[in-house]
Amino acid sequence: MDKTKKTILIDLDGVLNNYKGDFNIAEIPSIKSGAREFLYELSKNFNIKLFTTRNKILASRWIIKEKLDDIITDVTDRKELCYLFVDDRCINFCGDYNNLLDEIKKFKPWYKK
Repeated sequence: MDKTKKTILIDLDGVLNNYKGDFNIAEIPSIKSGAREFLYELSKNFNIKLFTTRNKILASRWIIKEKLDDIITDVTDRKELCYLFVDDRCINFCGDYNNLLDEIKKFKPWYKK
C-alpha cells in the first residue's frame, strides 16, 4: 500500500461484480464488465480496499480469480478511515434531514430501478 495515496473502500456486490440481489453465501458472481479497467485507472491515484460483508477468504479468492490482486490492497468488512466509499446501497447526506427521509423512503438499488 502506497502511504502517499488516499484510500477508497469499494463495495463488492452490486458494484464490482454482476450481483443483482440473488445472494449466494458460497459463490461470488463474476466481475462486472469495465470494473477491472476502472479499478486499474483508480489505483493510479488511490489505494483500493474491497469493502464487503462476505467471508474474507472467499472474497480474497475472488480477487485472485478475477486478477485484481495487483490492484486491490486488502479486504475489510469495517468502516475504516478512508477518503471515500463507493457502494450501491448508500445515500449521500447533503445536510437536510427532511430530504434524507424522502430519499430513504424511495431508495432502490440501481439493479431494481
